Amino acid sequence: MKNLKLYVIAAALLGSTLTLAGYKFLEKDQVQIHQTGGGVERTRLTSLSSNSGTTLPTDFTYPAEQTLPKVVHIKVSQKMKNQAFNPFGGQQLPDGFEQFFQPFSNRRGDKAPESLREEGSGSGVIISPDGYIVTNNHVAGDADEIEVSLYDKRTFKAKLIGKDPSTDLALIKIEAKDLPFIQLANSDELRVGQWVVAVGNPFNLESTVTAGIVSAKGRNININADKAPIEAFIQTDAAVNPGNSGGALVNLNGELVGINSAIASPTGSFAGYSFAVPSNLVDKVVADLRKFGVAQRAFLGAKIRTVDGTFAQEKEIGVNQGVWVDEVNDNSAAESAGLEKGDVITAINGMEVKESSALIEQIGRHRPGDKVTLTYLRNGKERSAEAILKNASGNTDEVTQETTSIGLATLGADFKALSNDDLDRMHLSHGVQVEKLRDGKLKKAGVRDGFVITRLNNQPVSSEDDIARILDENDGNGLLIEGKYKGENRMTYLGLGL
Repeated sequence: MKNLKLYVIAAALLGSTLTLAGYKFLEKDQVQIHQTGGGVERTRLTSLSSNSGTTLPTDFTYPAEQTLPKVVHIKVSQKMKNQAFNPFGGQQLPDGFEQFFQPFSNRRGDKAPESLREEGSGSGVIISPDGYIVTNNHVAGDADEIEVSLYDKRTFKAKLIGKDPSTDLALIKIEAKDLPFIQLANSDELRVGQWVVAVGNPFNLESTVTAGIVSAKGRNININADKAPIEAFIQTDAAVNPGNSGGALVNLNGELVGINSAIASPTGSFAGYSFAVPSNLVDKVVADLRKFGVAQRAFLGAKIRTVDGTFAQEKEIGVNQGVWVDEVNDNSAAESAGLEKGDVITAINGMEVKESSALIEQIGRHRPGDKVTLTYLRNGKERSAEAILKNASGNTDEVTQETTSIGLATLGADFKALSNDDLDRMHLSHGVQVEKLRDGKLKKAGVRDGFVITRLNNQPVSSEDDIARILDENDGNGLLIEGKYKGENRMTYLGLGL
């Protein structure tokens, strides 16, 4: 859709509005995913035959009955952040996108009253009999309190297990047993034109079922609020509205093929297209969050772009689809695999990749240290190579809560805490030394190895954790760095855009 950026992309989980202390707030929807195990008994759908002999489904009762008990209603609340606030919400984003899940903007200078809370509702899917539920990060990722209502009307308090902003997924858990849970289908086998059913809680209308077809796959709509997003959405025309976010998108067997996440709309309500995170990506992220508490994100380490007819003609490539390698990062998996600028990646582990969003999704299903086989074209000849994927820090170590800051990774450096003796010699009370520079913001700003950062945004830093915390609190704004080099008396000040 060439005009997609003219639409307002709204998380489907937005619920109905509510009034708090005389003000009107937009609700945030939550999503849960239920996985069902074991075999599923199939029943025949009532159908008609077309003139071509194709069977057309006219009854969606089976997938609806299979899915409804496994989709939950989520209510969340959190203390309103003490920032400039607009009681009517609606924060404008670049490129015409409006983000509805952050109802307080900076259009007024008022501070948010400490007593006010943001409240919202959404959908979720049960993925295990012992109470694990998957939902959207923008639904439950920042909530202080999470309440889950089951199909049988029981309610539970839920705990956040982990979240992944790059895929807009979160995992929560309730203390319950023997719950019905959904079985995941292979989203790679999903075909454009295939019937799908969406189940969720739009506008707080619990247990609502709609149907449509798969309109497209691998869609990138630039909505995930993360420095390194993974977007390869399943696009459907099944009606999805505020409150559906985190709900289930299933096939006619009642198996999960995606988690509903967003809609394209000029009004904030359904206008023809909705978008879901593919189940194969959901499966991997959920497994990471359940085992590690954070997503184990792997990177190839190359700047890429989608090949189209115009670009292929300009570069005289000879193919009209694939992923062009524009730059290979130093010390990256791509460099170790021998990739070069101008190569065109066409497949990963035998799975065809026609555009960059598909490649990013395929890499995103792996963990640092995993080995993948790349198929690519160089000067018109097909080649293959194996790449060992790395994390954002450029190694294959397990990702932990302390190393998940994408903001920290964008700085492109290893940091070292200074001893008291080092601080005394530099006449400092605190500081963190840049020990090893890689490609990143600091290197581009002219920082050299050995630079000691003393303050970020006027906040003192004494450890790498301090840097990560300040970056995570920064919300994408500019960064003011104060520091000095050993042997110099004067302080250096740098301004970085993030």
